[in-house]
Amino acid sequence: MSTSDRLVEATRELLWERGYVGTSPRAIQQHAGAGQGSMYHHFAGKPDLALAAIRRTAQELRGTAGRVLDAPGSAYERISGYLLRERDVLRGCPVGRLTMDPEVIASEELRAPVDETIAWLRGRLAEIVQEGLDHGEFDHRLVPEEIAASIVATVQGGYVLARASGSAEAFDAAARGLLALLAPRTDTT
Repeated sequence: MSTSDRLVEATRELLWERGYVGTSPRAIQQHAGAGQGSMYHHFAGKPDLALAAIRRTAQELRGTAGRVLDAPGSAYERISGYLLRERDVLRGCPVGRLTMDPEVIASEELRAPVDETIAWLRGRLAEIVQEGLDHGEFDHRLVPEEIAASIVATVQGGYVLARASGSAEAFDAAARGLLALLAPRTDTT
């Protein structure tokens, strides 16, 4: 791994664990095993390095979610796959946690990849819900954009519940509850 990649990976980890303010250039350098000169050779400073790390985290989340959401299967199966995929729920979402970081939210540049990723996820989920509506899989009263927002909120809220309780079961219960509400009707009465 190149020095710049090690710096980006170290920053990703530290942002996830500590947030922007809690991630010092010195901590990044130590975590990456890189000197100060290396850091400033590759990046203009902490904001530039944080932006590269946030972009990579956002790209990784899109890739992971996309593989599940673009898999074969019904709309319900793909949404279920997304909600129930393996996650380290007690660590939280590396992108979602950035929304709680005042320094990230205050910076238009740092916030942009976070907002774009969440918007992409909501859009992709809305497309899948629409597919389910088009195939008669879901109740015709569902509004794709609203269901997509509910799915994202359930995942992000599930992380909060799990972290607060110290148990992944809280996340799993939220996911199962939403899936029960979305489950295609099998009876005609």
